[in-house]
Amino acid sequence: MLTRLEQAQQQWGGSLNAIDNWLTERQDVLVGYCRLAGLPPFDKTDRALPKSSDIQAFCQVLMDYISAGHFEVFDQIVSKCKENGPDSLALAQRLYPQISRSTDIALTFNDKYADLNDGSELDGFDDSLSALGQFLEERFDLEDQLIEALYKTSA
Repeated sequence: MLTRLEQAQQQWGGSLNAIDNWLTERQDVLVGYCRLAGLPPFDKTDRALPKSSDIQAFCQVLMDYISAGHFEVFDQIVSKCKENGPDSLALAQRLYPQISRSTDIALTFNDKYADLNDGSELDGFDDSLSALGQFLEERFDLEDQLIEALYKTSA
């Protein structure tokens, strides 16, 4: 996922400020996810569950990213897609519901884990984090398709 993010930043960086900021937030989400999951370069030797403060920090970054997409970036992309014609708009309308599905998963994760007080409430955390990771990967791919289509038709 990090490699794809770097490619996205190289390909579309500098073209629209909102997308630049959004891709930076995506990077923050990915780093936080890797840290919680104990993925390289954040390998955990003790395999203990993360601290509730680390989970809360990740949930905040995740919600910031999701919110930026829905309330800033998607509106701009859809507006540009309207300008680019019906094919571009149809793609945006087809991808948006698929992207929204991962939003629901992220919101559920946040609701379950953002306000933890201690580790006793972490039953099923690893499974939830893994499922979230799968949906985030799908979401990032769909977002990239949307951004790519925007720039292919407007170039």
